[in-house]
Amino acid sequence: MDVPKPRVIALTKREGQSFGFFLRIEHGEEGHLIRALEMGSPAELAGLRDGDRVIRINGTFVDDLEHLQVADLVKRSGMSVTFHVLGEEAYKLAKGKGLNLADPQSRPTAAPPTTNGVATPPPKLKLCFLQKSTSGFGFSVKSTKGEAGVFMVDVVAGGVADKAGVKAGDRLVEINGENVESAAHDQIVVKVKAAERGLMFLLVDAATDKYYKNKRITLGAGLATVKHLPQTPRILEMTKGPNGYGYFLMDDPKMPGHFIGEIDAGSPAERAGLREKDRVVAVDGEEVDHHTHEQVVDKIRRLGNRCCLLVVDAETDKMYKMGGASPLLYWAETRASCPEMIQAEAEPHPHPVPAAPVPAERAYKPKLCRLEKTGAGYGFHLNGIQGVQGQYIKQVVKGGAADRAGLAEDDILVEVNGLNVEKCMHEEVVGMIRSSGDTLVLLVAEKEAYDYLKAKGIPVTQRLLTPSQTAALTEPEVTLEEPGPQRSATPPGQPRARTPSSSSSSSSAGDSVDERL
Repeated sequence: MDVPKPRVIALTKREGQSFGFFLRIEHGEEGHLIRALEMGSPAELAGLRDGDRVIRINGTFVDDLEHLQVADLVKRSGMSVTFHVLGEEAYKLAKGKGLNLADPQSRPTAAPPTTNGVATPPPKLKLCFLQKSTSGFGFSVKSTKGEAGVFMVDVVAGGVADKAGVKAGDRLVEINGENVESAAHDQIVVKVKAAERGLMFLLVDAATDKYYKNKRITLGAGLATVKHLPQTPRILEMTKGPNGYGYFLMDDPKMPGHFIGEIDAGSPAERAGLREKDRVVAVDGEEVDHHTHEQVVDKIRRLGNRCCLLVVDAETDKMYKMGGASPLLYWAETRASCPEMIQAEAEPHPHPVPAAPVPAERAYKPKLCRLEKTGAGYGFHLNGIQGVQGQYIKQVVKGGAADRAGLAEDDILVEVNGLNVEKCMHEEVVGMIRSSGDTLVLLVAEKEAYDYLKAKGIPVTQRLLTPSQTAALTEPEVTLEEPGPQRSATPPGQPRARTPSSSSSSSSAGDSVDERL
């Protein structure tokens, strides 16, 4: 029997919108199920069906992953995600026949093109921001009677439109976040002439337009590149100092969102380039617009001694909102890669300086961790699925051997005492660790780094380590346990706030709450 061909479902949503479905695992049912589709949602309109099983997410095979890992892949996709799914009947038939759904033959007939074995990303629309000069915007619009669409023409070289990324022949999809694909020529001219603060265009070129029409995908800002926009969000990574990160997180009911308050001079926050009145869009890649103040504070604390924020200043925030776009588009476009951590011993800079982006190959490195067992063990859980390859770190005990050696939650385990274990079963790896005596050397990689290196075809080995990484092998630990039920108690050793003012407090309407971090 041939391996069934999954359907390709590409979803895009607007800021504040959901994809419109639940991803579930159910007792007595195999796979990651699509359930509770909302009528008229992106998921329902794109063709997802109740009972569909998700096979791949953005090209990654997920049928053998844990449910939380799969849900995390969807969340980290930002405003757009591509699913490969099988209907309930086809999935059950394939499973009953013992077919390998991970086999390349199970990929859709119209699989995305590849370059050097790496999937080529789909083409993108573009967001272009124009501010009128004394000579105007530097373009004209054209429509043809009996044909759909309004197109950009007469783009003046060196003019406002040209500098903003507009090209002759681009089709106009949205103006300031409003879809104008069905608007008449005269209506569009009126909207352009009425612009006072500027114009945000969502445009699509002919090739990209054809690509999405063939796939019957509705165009929206979630499918766009933001590389042409004049202002950009900032990705800031901070390492906590002895007095915390050195900033307040404000909560004011009069101002929707989470804003940065006072920043301590010379603090990690100042050195990372954080500024007062910045709005926090995402923490560690997860959007927080719909989180409460307490939830955001708790999320930052759970990250331990390092924190990665996506922030926007007022001008950038206004520009993105004008286009109905999420700043997470910028995060996704830079592949959620934070700058390298700022070293604690770095000299304070007299003025906030945004951290410079680091080339991906330098930023994505594995870690070599040396653990010395104590009476309490090694201090981490090794998670995996019996009979399935691949292990990752969980429940790192604060202050234990694993924590002091640099292990972190969700690190992917690559080597144990110099032996590669990527293709070993869970029981084998547990046995290797237990027989290692009182000293254990692990090569691990953060999931993001691991996925990136694998996608590039780069073997994850100790050869990727820097001299400083191989030199820093230290400290003792606490308990290695078999995977068990998730603990409901607060994980040990959560970071505490710098001052008593950081404890959660309720506030009456109109009061603001500041959190020291």
